Parts: sequence; C-alpha cells; structure tokens
Amino acid sequence: MIKAYPPEIEAQMKELYSRLPERNRRLYAGVEALKLPYGGVSYIARLFDCSRSTVLRGMEELDQIDTLDKNRNRQLGGGRRQELEKHTKINEVFLTILKDHTAGDPMDEKIKWTDLTRAEISSLLKKNGFNVSRNIVKKLLKNHGYVKRKAVKKKR
Repeated sequence: MIKAYPPEIEAQMKELYSRLPERNRRLYAGVEALKLPYGGVSYIARLFDCSRSTVLRGMEELDQIDTLDKNRNRQLGGGRRQELEKHTKINEVFLTILKDHTAGDPMDEKIKWTDLTRAEISSLLKKNGFNVSRNIVKKLLKNHGYVKRKAVKKKR
C-alpha cells in the first residue's frame, strides 16, 4: 500500500494540474508517478481523476526527446481538414456559378463583385454537391479576388 500525500498537498497538486494544458498535465502526472513506488500510477490517476494510460503516456513522453514543439499541445496536422482542401473541384464549380453573376469596375479590371449573397452561393454549391457554409463562400470570394460592394445613395 502506498502512503498518500497529506490532504493539503493533494489539494495543491490538483489545483496545479487543473491549470496546466493537456500535454503538461500528462508530463506532470508522469513526474509525480515516477516519484512513487509500486502503485504510484494508480494513485496519481485517482488523485488527478485521469486514466492510468494518461499517466503512463506522460512517463513515456518524459523519456522521449522533443516529442512536440514547446509551444504546441498537439502535433501539426491534427483536426479536420478544411472544405477548401477536401474538395479539389470546388473552385471550378464556384467560378461557373459566378460566371453569369459577376460585375466589375470598368476602370480597374482587378475589382470584381457578384450580385449573389453568400447564402445564395452556398445553396447553389450545395446543389452541385458541396455542402459548405457562408464562411467558406467568403474565403472562396476572397481567394478569387471578389470584393464587397455597397450600394451608394446619391443626393438629388
């Protein structure tokens, strides 16, 4: 049987653990478990209310050199891929949709806009098999050089 830390020390350890980011939590749990004899992993897992595998992984990461960049919690490339990266043909479909709805400045050919709203473009893309949000449409508009155009009121 392992001798438990005093309650006030356990409270301080829990407080510190709760303030750390994910990776540092694992490392801290690993360090604390290494200080203790047999049964230390289970004790630390119960104390920090985490799984034994988390503590064991923290112990393994302590042995590894440069597991991650010091400013990162997770490896690069984690998470979902953006819709723009998933679908390679989305740009072609987007441009064909806007072909008949594009206007521009006759004095500057770089400035162009569309009379469709982002929601309308999103629904047209959905009909073509691309389920994208208005935010993705905003990115597409920006990537293809479309600008936001406001109607100008003239005084009489």
